[in-house]
Amino acid sequence: MFDLLIQGFALAVQPQNLIFILLGVVIGQIVGALPGLGPAAGMALLLPLTFGLEPVTAIMMLAGIMYGGQYGGTLTSVLINVPGEASGVMTALDGHAMARQGRAGAALAISAIGSFLAGVAAVAAVALIAPPLADFGLNFNAPEYFLLAALGIIATGSLGGSPVRSMIAGVMGLMIALVGVDPLTGTPRLSFGQPFLFEGIDFIPVAIGVFGIAEVLSSMERIAAVHPIRTRLRDMWLTKADWVTCRLSILRGGIIGLFVGIMPGAGASVASLLAYLSERRFSKSPETFGHGAIDGVAAAESANNAAAHGGLIPMLSLGIPGSASSAVLLAALILHGIRPGPMLMTQEAPLVWGLIASMFIGNIILVILNLPLAPLFAAILRVPYVYLAPGILAVSLVGAYAATLDMGEVWKCIFFGVLGWLMMKFDIPRAPLVLALVLASLMESSLRQSMLLSFGSPMIFVERPISAVLLVAVLVALVLPLFGAMRRRRA
Repeated sequence: MFDLLIQGFALAVQPQNLIFILLGVVIGQIVGALPGLGPAAGMALLLPLTFGLEPVTAIMMLAGIMYGGQYGGTLTSVLINVPGEASGVMTALDGHAMARQGRAGAALAISAIGSFLAGVAAVAAVALIAPPLADFGLNFNAPEYFLLAALGIIATGSLGGSPVRSMIAGVMGLMIALVGVDPLTGTPRLSFGQPFLFEGIDFIPVAIGVFGIAEVLSSMERIAAVHPIRTRLRDMWLTKADWVTCRLSILRGGIIGLFVGIMPGAGASVASLLAYLSERRFSKSPETFGHGAIDGVAAAESANNAAAHGGLIPMLSLGIPGSASSAVLLAALILHGIRPGPMLMTQEAPLVWGLIASMFIGNIILVILNLPLAPLFAAILRVPYVYLAPGILAVSLVGAYAATLDMGEVWKCIFFGVLGWLMMKFDIPRAPLVLALVLASLMESSLRQSMLLSFGSPMIFVERPISAVLLVAVLVALVLPLFGAMRRRRA
């Protein structure tokens, strides 16, 4: 494993790859700092532009956007109290309170340092956990793959706000994935007689529309004129008391974020919430939380960055994305001709270990950029959003067209942008739709293979111990939200 990691570093430090790692983390920083955009949206917008790159270079850059966006989202949360995405909500509670008290620099500094330490530790965990998990995944057959994909989709409903709305989004994603021609029989399905739907609906217009365009439309509605709090470089220094208060907060937040990130469907928002609540329980002064507690900021930021890295463990080892951002990264692997799954770490070892090494390098770059250059990144927030929105929309539509040189993809992109905006209006989460779209092909092919192997008997899902355990996990994931709803109703 150590030799493979050394080879990964040798690949990551090649000049071309270093340039694109730097480019990815800087873009991620900017995307995260722009209100209304997030890492998944930034990755989806730039995905078509990676087609001319080597697969390993493209994946390193997109991964840089993923974890770089977690750093950038801190700026909006602290300085203008507008979280770039859900994972920044807990940071905004105390971070903006600190900014109003004149301690914006300290909030940004502890966020950068906590994210760096938790991120590096999480990357080390990826290197240690992913290989044995992939070896375990080699025992999987068609029934296990079907149940694993189903668990990944259902888990988003179990861990989200409304299980019913999450399941609606998941079913929508499956329906979108089924549009086109049946891969076995060759007959059209869900195409409504429209020839342009025979080829199916690609991931790119859906991702760009649901994340990028929808976010811009929603942000144009809710983001008024904001006046960010200014910060200076000399304000970034932390006191000894700050270090003493936050050292265990970073540790606890990183551990919680890693384990939550490994769980399919949980993501950085759940990790930051759990870490924040846990830290308030451990704190000697819980009454300060919500009023400028620096340890609350440290725990939330450490957790969301560790979760962003931890979500790569199931993706790299089993081919199951743990969040919307890792779903986009998984789609990028597929679009570059790389098949994800347990064989990925064996068949594409240079790519996997190069990606892991690049995350070590990217986190170092980010902490170097964030400590001295946070005031410069904060200046972006002073650009009125009405000037930024047209540029983001133009990049979105050009990216959709550049992928296939087909205007039909642009219209699909606009359609899914409106759909994503309506989903936000009705509080329907979009991550389950994207996860279901990515996993639908694996679910369908595995289910059909299972039925062919068993001559139509569903008993194939309980004949092997692994599939039986996964089936129980799927049933538990379905039943848990019902118990939660019944408990809330009684309360």
